[in-house]
Amino acid sequence: MAFDFKKEFKEFYMPKNKPGIITVPSMNYLAVRGHGNPNEEDGDYKQAIGLLYGIAFTIKMSKKGTHQIDGFFDYVVPPLEGFWWQDGIDGIDYAHKENFKWISVIRLPDFVTKDDFKWAVEEATAKKKTDFSKVEFLTYDEGLCVQCMHIGSYDDEPATVALMHEYIEGQGYTLDITDERLHHEIYLSDARKTAPDKLKTVIRHPIRKR
Repeated sequence: MAFDFKKEFKEFYMPKNKPGIITVPSMNYLAVRGHGNPNEEDGDYKQAIGLLYGIAFTIKMSKKGTHQIDGFFDYVVPPLEGFWWQDGIDGIDYAHKENFKWISVIRLPDFVTKDDFKWAVEEATAKKKTDFSKVEFLTYDEGLCVQCMHIGSYDDEPATVALMHEYIEGQGYTLDITDERLHHEIYLSDARKTAPDKLKTVIRHPIRKR
């Protein structure tokens, strides 16, 4: 049975649909940075997702090739995630998606080293005849956060975010979004195959004691 991060670490991937506080440890990711409306056909965001999955599956399938990764175990590729912000404003303005800046990421198993990552980029570039140079190895230490499962359209997220912020104020915390600590989303549904009102998205915000 392949290791499934969503099932083994439910506290990070399957929170309740009401706010809760959690400390998230440092994790390694595949990452692609970009900007612009994520819904744009053939835009930077959709291209970034293709690059991420190209490297993610190269690493996952490495067991069948000549590059054997120390400590490798079979696993389900973790879900797509994203860090989002817009310059010059607090929070997110969903009416102006063209101003989004983002880091699109997929979590890496801990056994994947930077050397394994470099091999995967070279391997995927050679096999797929695609430029994967935008993909980077990112270590992100998220720390203390509030999170909540949002069920519904991405455009309806502000209502869930408002509940999260109301909750932390009552618990003695305050929002701590900075240039390094960002609005974070984890996508548990395939938006191409799921009705908007059924989409499941983990929303996570950094916080600190007030």
